[in-house]
Amino acid sequence: MATTIKSSIKTINPTTGKEEKVFEVMTSEQINTILDKATTAFKSWKNVSIADRAKIVHKIADTMRERKDELARLATVEMGKLFTESKAEVELSAAIFDYYATNAAELLKDEKLDTPFGEAFISKEPIGLLLSIQPWNFPYYQIVRSAAPNLMAGNTMVLKHASNVPQCAKLMEELFLACGLPKDVYTNLFVPGSELANIVGDDRIKGVALTGSEPAGASVASIAGKNIKKSTLELGGSDAFVVLDDADIDKAIKGAVEGRLWNAGQVCVSPKRLIVLKQVADKFTQGVIEKVKQVKVGDPMDAATQLAPLSSEKAREDVLKQVAKAVEQGAKLVCGGKKLDRDGWFMEPTILTGIKKGMNAYSEEIFGPVFMIYEVADEAEAIALANDTPYGLGGSVFSENKERAVKVARQIETGMVYINHVTGIAPELPFGGAKKSGYGREQAKYGIHEFVNEKLIRVTDIDKAY
Repeated sequence: MATTIKSSIKTINPTTGKEEKVFEVMTSEQINTILDKATTAFKSWKNVSIADRAKIVHKIADTMRERKDELARLATVEMGKLFTESKAEVELSAAIFDYYATNAAELLKDEKLDTPFGEAFISKEPIGLLLSIQPWNFPYYQIVRSAAPNLMAGNTMVLKHASNVPQCAKLMEELFLACGLPKDVYTNLFVPGSELANIVGDDRIKGVALTGSEPAGASVASIAGKNIKKSTLELGGSDAFVVLDDADIDKAIKGAVEGRLWNAGQVCVSPKRLIVLKQVADKFTQGVIEKVKQVKVGDPMDAATQLAPLSSEKAREDVLKQVAKAVEQGAKLVCGGKKLDRDGWFMEPTILTGIKKGMNAYSEEIFGPVFMIYEVADEAEAIALANDTPYGLGGSVFSENKERAVKVARQIETGMVYINHVTGIAPELPFGGAKKSGYGREQAKYGIHEFVNEKLIRVTDIDKAY
């Protein structure tokens, strides 16, 4: 008899709090069959020419754009983001598919090596079946970030998406098949997180790409390491947003507010810690307060709405508890900090100041619409505070002096730093972190090289070999 792992894989609309759709959890026998078929599919998919793979992937990009409103509406229903943000996410995802379809041949071509005898080159070859483990906050982009480069590289994939966005996962698999991707090259796994240890450790899985929490990353990396297989991790972040005394303050205020409220603050690279030099701290802080107090919270399908609900009731309660703890430990609640009395998982945009080392909020990631503003004496203190975190994903530096800003950026211990802009996303720019924010890179040329075998091939006369 088939065994079934009991869990909850379903859509609960964050705007209404109502259940929309429930999916059956796959049995261990179903999972085994999927892994077998994906392994077999690799044997043929790896031999499909890059040009033919590119035709399929370009078609996926075109179809996503054609069906943008449909895709975006589903993302808003499942995880609650603004409809305008959902549409932008679909456009970004399509652009990533197009980037790899256009550039894969160049990125995967043989790399000639200089050697005094004969010839030598690196051949970049797919490694097999990959497991992609992705979160809910960008239900399409997170899929695409690992799928686009690895499908173009010739790998096959199985996806374990977050359990609250199953319809987005299902729709993308159906879209891939409709655009000509061969069956079993890319398949969803409707399984709970508790089943992942067995799948990560399975010999048929040759590599694992995870975006998620630090505990999830540590667990997956441990199992992958034990089984001697490659993994990439993109984990949490507590990005610093450094405002120097020569910054355009209006630009910095706009960037801070829009960046922090993006996706209701549920973004790994959201500017969570606003670090401002004392000379401009009052003007910056007052500007942020004024803008935050004017934010319109409401229906994410309404174009006038600026702040959507959080993704789940638990997500909201976790953030509210973190805010309450910060206040209990001595931080100042400038505004917000409460849930809204309405259906769905809404809360007020919140500003905290006076956070000190030793408080929970100083070192924790707050995954919601909470601004933490720090005033510092000088540039050196700003850099020290920016680095005083276990995380190292992204960051921003605002200054009208480019050379000064770049000098500061070089001293911030993260995988990415943007000047006069919140940490952003583009297909041609690598994305990834340092410290406990993980390792490995996605996007750009780096993303397509993570899960290929860079094989040395040497051609030389035997008498001159070494």
